[in-house]
Amino acid sequence: MKETIVTIPINDLFAPKDGCPMCRMEAMLEEQYVEFITGDAMMEPSVRVETNRVGFCHRHFSKMSQSGKKLPNALILESHLQEIAEKLLPKKLGGKPDKKQLEAIGAELSSCYVCNRIERDMHHLMETVFAEWQKGGEFKKLYNDQPFICLKHYRFAMLAAMGKNGVPSKYMSDFHADTAALTKNYLDVLRKDISHFATMFDYRNRGADWGTSVDAIERSIEFLTGEKPFEYGVTSEEA
Repeated sequence: MKETIVTIPINDLFAPKDGCPMCRMEAMLEEQYVEFITGDAMMEPSVRVETNRVGFCHRHFSKMSQSGKKLPNALILESHLQEIAEKLLPKKLGGKPDKKQLEAIGAELSSCYVCNRIERDMHHLMETVFAEWQKGGEFKKLYNDQPFICLKHYRFAMLAAMGKNGVPSKYMSDFHADTAALTKNYLDVLRKDISHFATMFDYRNRGADWGTSVDAIERSIEFLTGEKPFEYGVTSEEA
């Protein structure tokens, strides 16, 4: 595939053939936006207006605080807390609760500036994926050679493919077949590995070969959620 400014990130994301390519895509965007929001964006009035209004989810508040940049986090929180004080809580105590304010608090708690930006850019990057896949050749082979597409991103890819700027109807069946195969084939591998993992706890199988099942729990969680789990579980040495 000939590289352009638009396609270079797609090549980079699909080249490693390590896990779900769309998980890598999302992780790349998340890293960029956490860096952006605790860096140059701190002094951008339009960004601050939006972050004051929308806020951040627990995951991205945590990632921002882990960046080690104390002052940007403090300034972001200072103006965001001010926004909450002015718009989402009653000015005076007493009286009946304001249902609209409570609904607004619910909306704020379920919104996130970083999540919104990631979702928007994921769709833009997928438009490039769709365009390159339709050309066939090197990128289509690279797409089909991925180890798997997790369940979360299988759903995302197919909804995006059926939406605006998605995959034309004449290509949809083939794109669905290619994408579903990457998800279903890996699911079959996981089911086999999880079953084998469970049988290894039977005393009659002590000393038998764990094969590829040792990390089956962690791989299954990653497949189902799009997230690598915290380190835990039983290894073949511990069982």
